Amino acid sequence: MIWNRWWFGPVPRARVAWLRILAYAFLPFDMLLLTQSTLAHARLPADLYQPVRLARWLHLPAPTLGAMYTLLAVTLVAALIAALGRLPRTAGFVAAGGYLWWVTISMSYGKVDHDHFALVVALFVLPTVGHARITDRIACEATAWAVRCVQVGVVAAYFLSAWAKVRIGGFPAWPNGATLQWALSRRGTPLGRTLIEYPWLLKISQWFTLFAEATSPALLFLRGRALYALVLFFVGFHVVTYALMSIHFLPHAIWLAAFLPLERLTDRLPGRDRDEREETEAQPLSPAPGR
Repeated sequence: MIWNRWWFGPVPRARVAWLRILAYAFLPFDMLLLTQSTLAHARLPADLYQPVRLARWLHLPAPTLGAMYTLLAVTLVAALIAALGRLPRTAGFVAAGGYLWWVTISMSYGKVDHDHFALVVALFVLPTVGHARITDRIACEATAWAVRCVQVGVVAAYFLSAWAKVRIGGFPAWPNGATLQWALSRRGTPLGRTLIEYPWLLKISQWFTLFAEATSPALLFLRGRALYALVLFFVGFHVVTYALMSIHFLPHAIWLAAFLPLERLTDRLPGRDRDEREETEAQPLSPAPGR
């Protein structure tokens, strides 16, 4: 069935290995810099804790400083173990659960960032593959499912962002409004603030943004150069956003890599050609036909 092929068409396990390197290398950067507000929140009075729906479902208590430092240590140690290829499922799920708790606390004080969704999805699905090495060319359905889940998470963040703009801001009120003008006046870079005097250009940009986010599901169905061009477009979109407003969406943007054939990076590693020659020479000769 087409549906089964779409979800489970075999993908080399090396791609998951590269995605794990990306995930576990990024996790300390995110927890210590981007979502460090979790530690700051632990210093606040408990009555300021306004748990998001997931935190209410899981009955997560108000954070304490000791608990959050412990959570930070456990999560990062588990991520390191998983990154080294040890206990990839156990350590991976511990890191995923720890990070989900961490980021949920970070978002339970009045500000919810949608750019962490794909990262949470990736941390939960990548351990399901089990052992995977960057030199592993074996293709399997488990790898395909994990990669596809990450891709769906990336697209969902874009598409639901467009839906939120229409649902809350209205259509065509949002693209015809002054959202970008307000954002640039509030936190625009020197380059971005030069655009405030061109409201017509900002309205075109808002229409363009809404259209790009609404059509992002195309990432799930394109192949080859068309797919790579669209990935490059969204990378450029985030670069421009950062240049104009210092908003990077990095926890989300890095997962555009899930649409790329990362397993080809293995062939570019230093000494890879020599290793392949040694493996070929070590293989026994096949007997001649008929013998």
